[in-house]
Parts: sequence; C-alpha cells; structure tokens
Amino acid sequence: MAEVPRTSTRTSLATQVLRPESFSQLMQFADMAARSVMVPKDFQGKPENIMLAVQMGSEIGLAPMQALQNIAVINGRPAVWGDAMLGLCKASEFCEDVIETIAGEGDKMVATCIAKRYGKEPVVRTFSHDDAKQAGLIGKSGPWSQYKSRMLQMRARGFALRDAFPDVLRGLIAAEEAQDIPPETRTTESFTGPTLDAKAEPPVTAPPKMTKAVWLDNLEAELSKATSREDVFAIVSREDVQKAFAAFTNGAAERLQAITDAADKRFPVAAAPLRETAVESDEIPF
Repeated sequence: MAEVPRTSTRTSLATQVLRPESFSQLMQFADMAARSVMVPKDFQGKPENIMLAVQMGSEIGLAPMQALQNIAVINGRPAVWGDAMLGLCKASEFCEDVIETIAGEGDKMVATCIAKRYGKEPVVRTFSHDDAKQAGLIGKSGPWSQYKSRMLQMRARGFALRDAFPDVLRGLIAAEEAQDIPPETRTTESFTGPTLDAKAEPPVTAPPKMTKAVWLDNLEAELSKATSREDVFAIVSREDVQKAFAAFTNGAAERLQAITDAADKRFPVAAAPLRETAVESDEIPF
C-alpha cells in the first residue's frame, strides 16, 4: 500500500518562532547567542558552532533555540538527544505511532521500540542487558550504572527511529548513543606500535663513461709507480692496454705510445706495436 501522509490540523510550534532569514541575520543571532548564558556551555563563545547547529537544526525542523538545546557535537559527530529525536519523528506527518516498552528485570531486562509509519510495516528494535554487556556498556560509569533501563530504552529508540524515519532524522544519531562511541585516540604522538621508517635512497645514476684522456692519465700513473721490469710488463700486457693499442688513433695513439716509450726507457720492455684503427668517439670503446 502506498504511503499516505497524515493530515494534521495542529500548527507546528517551529513555524511560530523567529528564524534568521539571511546569512547576515544568522551571523547576528550566532554572535548574540555565543555571548549568552542561556545556551549550552559547549556553544558559549563559539558563534561558528552555533551557526552550524542552527543550520543543521533547520534541516530537520528545529527552531534555532531548539537546535542549540538538542543538538550536540560528541566525539566530533553531531547528534540529537533522544527526547528531541522522538519529538521530531512523532511530529512528522508520516508517523502513525511510536510505542516503547521495557520488560524483565536485572540481567533479563529488554527495551523494545516499535516505530509505525503510515502505510508501512512497523519497525521493531530491541536492546537488552546482554546487548549492552556485549558492547562493553554494563558497569560503565555514568548513566549506564545509574539509569540502565533508560539507556536501554534510548538505544532501542534510536535504532527504531533511524530505521523507520531516515528522511526525518537526516542521518543524525541519538546523543546517548554517540556518548558511548570511543573517541579517536590514535595519534602520531601516542602510537607505540611498530613503524616503518622510510628513508629516501640516493638516486641511482650510471657512472660516467671514461674518456681516453682520463684512461691515459690512469695508465701513466700506474706505469710511473712500477718498480720493476715485471711490473711494467704486467701493465702493458693487460687486455685493456692491448685493446687501446688496437683502437686509439691520432693524438690518443701518440700519447699511448709516448707513455709506454717512457716505461721502455726505465725498464727495457717492448711495447706492443702501434695499430691504427679509425675511432670516431672520444669515449673508450671497451
């Protein structure tokens, strides 16, 4: 059956109160309210929070002062107190009835809320002592120790009304439920678990190619340190030196020959014959 809105002859109290009609009026109201002791302490001296609370209240049908009295920011999340939540839903044209009961005693206590919406099946939600125990609420200091039945009622109410009237509550949860949500405590300062220290590695770059001039400088230095004929022979006989004799031309070949000739004069070791092969690049080809 299609949902049919209820016809009501009652005039909503919210339509009879003064409301800011522009952003500047809202700013003036927020500034005045922030300096008043008639607003909750959480809003005193905080006009920007008042503006947001009034705006949020207007979206669900609360007048400005009603919004300040019934909307709370708990653990960084806006919520509405359970009695105001019930009032909003009952005032909705789609609400047929809301029935709440509490049965049992002690560990057997169970709170039930039945939310009836016109043209829809009733939404039934319960919250028991066992549910509260599993959630770690039983024995918790504050209302759960002093008014357990009331807190069970608020949980069952919040679940039922949120499921039956999401369009009325616009995602707001009961403040009584929000109070039981642990605050976010994991911060960089308090975290004591293992961490991964990321360190930037130096960029990997390919080593520059050695030029003929640098290679000849190194060879000359090696030959100058030779202390015997065998040392010179071992250096000149190396594969890279022999490849240089085969590949170097022009000035590079002349210098190579001069270096080995100098070694000849110190130690009579025959250098490999000079060979001429055209090489275009100045880089060593091996």
